[in-house]
Amino acid sequence: MMAKFFSWPKSRLVSVVLCSFAAVGVRAQTTSATPAAAPAPASAPIAANVTATPTPAQSTPAAVLQIMEKVADWQLANPSKDAKDGWIYAAFYTGVMALNREAADAKYHDAMVAQGKQNGWKPAKRPFHADDHAVTQMYLELYLLDKQPEMLGPARAAFDNVLANPKDDNLDYSKSGASDKWSWCDTLFMDPPAWARLSAATGDPKYLDSANRRWWVTSAYLYDKDEHLYYRDSRFFPQREPNGKKIFWSRGNGWVMAGLVRMLEFMPKDYPDRPKYVQQFQEMAAKIKTLQQPDGLWPPGLLDPVAHPQKETSGSGFYAYALAWGINNGILDRALYEPVVFKAWDGLTACVQPDGKLIHVQPVGDAAKAFADDATTPFGPGAFLLAGSEVYKLVGGGKKGEGR
Repeated sequence: MMAKFFSWPKSRLVSVVLCSFAAVGVRAQTTSATPAAAPAPASAPIAANVTATPTPAQSTPAAVLQIMEKVADWQLANPSKDAKDGWIYAAFYTGVMALNREAADAKYHDAMVAQGKQNGWKPAKRPFHADDHAVTQMYLELYLLDKQPEMLGPARAAFDNVLANPKDDNLDYSKSGASDKWSWCDTLFMDPPAWARLSAATGDPKYLDSANRRWWVTSAYLYDKDEHLYYRDSRFFPQREPNGKKIFWSRGNGWVMAGLVRMLEFMPKDYPDRPKYVQQFQEMAAKIKTLQQPDGLWPPGLLDPVAHPQKETSGSGFYAYALAWGINNGILDRALYEPVVFKAWDGLTACVQPDGKLIHVQPVGDAAKAFADDATTPFGPGAFLLAGSEVYKLVGGGKKGEGR
């Protein structure tokens, strides 16, 4: 019998006062929520020698919720041409589902149900490709809320097919068939959290167990145990930044940290390998903390901010989400990490235009590259909404639509 899963998290959120395009909103001081009890301690301690400059004020729940809704509404009203069952939109849907847990208006839930129906509740077309499984996270979260069988059936059938046709563990990105395996770090956001949700939805541990095994195959191959960061894929092992340091892509590592959160959310507290996820999460958090820039964001290329000076909000959004979640769940030290989160949230909200468009989102890619300052893609707002959902809790939000 499977150990009991976490119950679906109760909704709580926040909204930062929408700043002008270049300014940071002034925020009222509130008392932080008490963090949840921590799971089993990880073997690696939180780095204590990392410092961060605290921001002078905090957000109110109403302000965070307000700006989240503004960003979500802009993206819903300004759809891109990307496939609505593909990974780009799937990442946005994760953020909308996080917003739905907090917003008083049912329109976010209804928009996701409408999209699920339009997609036939099916994954995208490639049966083994992690990117094409990502959309099922939204379906499965809706199933956990609404218990409608059609929301569950196609995802379960697709994942049963994967289990019936296992792949080998050779993750060399240059080899044929690499895209059918978790051979690039982004997959750790796209696929494993869907498997964890499927176990929660069905009560069958085999889905989580499969994801767990494959997570650690990918980790053994792509996680640099010295830098505590993930290579994007094997092509980057020998490559170096202009300053001679290894190449670690910001959004790629953001995908991983968000994936860690989304695995832990649906992993039983007594799951045998849970402490390994907590340890990796703490290691990555301590490293990421040292790489935050003065504007609160993280550079597209993490170890060479001089070569990559642009603002970038998608990777930064995922970091803010992960770090805030870690504080809220007692995994990260509040005193060390709360200033980092608030500084990041200031940086992110400063990149929201008055109409709700989030800019400085690096387009689809696999490494740091130059891009237009006004660029946006749906996964950027998705990361922003995930971050906001945890900042909301961090500043005391607890009731649906609080502050309305």
